[in-house]
Amino acid sequence: MELDLAGKHVLVTGASKGIGLATVQAFLAEGAKVTAVSRHRTPELDATGATFLSADLSTIDGPSRMVEAVLATGPQLDVLVNNAGGGDLQDGMLSDPLGGGDEVWGQTFALNLYAAVRTTRAALPALTEARGAVVNVGSTSALLPHTNPLPYSAAKAALNAFSRGLAETVAGAGVRVNVVTPGTTRTNLVVGEDGFMAQVAAAMGVEHSVLLADRNGQDGPITGELIDPAEIARVIVLLSSPTMPSAVGSNWALHAGSLKLPA
Repeated sequence: MELDLAGKHVLVTGASKGIGLATVQAFLAEGAKVTAVSRHRTPELDATGATFLSADLSTIDGPSRMVEAVLATGPQLDVLVNNAGGGDLQDGMLSDPLGGGDEVWGQTFALNLYAAVRTTRAALPALTEARGAVVNVGSTSALLPHTNPLPYSAAKAALNAFSRGLAETVAGAGVRVNVVTPGTTRTNLVVGEDGFMAQVAAAMGVEHSVLLADRNGQDGPITGELIDPAEIARVIVLLSSPTMPSAVGSNWALHAGSLKLPA
C-alpha cells in the first residue's frame, strides 16, 4: 500500500522505546525523515538512524524549545506524533482516593496532557504550512479509569477532549488531528521490571506477574495477549498518511477487545 510518506518530515516524541520506537521504525520504513525526541537515547533508537533530540517535555518551555530546535534544521514539518507520556508511580496515587495531591496531579498532567498541548502549539504553524497531521497517543484508561491511577486516566481523558476540539478548529487549515487509543501494550511501562506497572504491583504488595495476569481478566484483551507496539505504530502511520484525508477528529482504539460494548 502506498501511503505517500516518503520524504515527509515526522516528529515523534517519547521515541526511545515502546510505541514511540516502533513508530520511528515504521515511518522510516515508509521513507520518511524522522526526528525522534526523548529525554534519553537508547541503543535501539540509535540503531534506527533517526535524528535524535533530547528534551524534557514535562517542563513549561521544553516543548517550544524542542520544536524550535527541530525547525532550525529546516522549516518543513509534515507529521507530529505526540507519544510522550506515562511517568512514575508517585506518592499518594494509590493511597489517596483522589489520586494524590496537587503536585502529583500537576506532574502527571504535565507529561500526559500539557506536553502534547505545548508541542502542538509550537508546531502548528509549520504543520499548517505543510497541511500536515497530528496523531496523539492516548490510552484505554481514559475510558476505563479504574484500571490506572486516577490522575493518569484523567489526563488521558483530557487529551481525548483536547484532540477532538483541536481537530474541529484546525481542519479548515488542512491539518488533520486524530487519536490512537492503545489497550495494554507490551512496553517497558507494562512489562518492565522498572516500569510503571511493576511499581504499582510493588505498592499493592502483589507480584508483577499476578497484576499482569489480572489485566487479562474482565478488562483485559480477549485475545489473551498484550498488544505488540508495532501494531499501534501501523495505525499511527496510516492516520498520518495524506492518502487518508477523511481520517480527522477520530479516535482509533486498538484494544484487543478490552473495551466492551454496552449491553
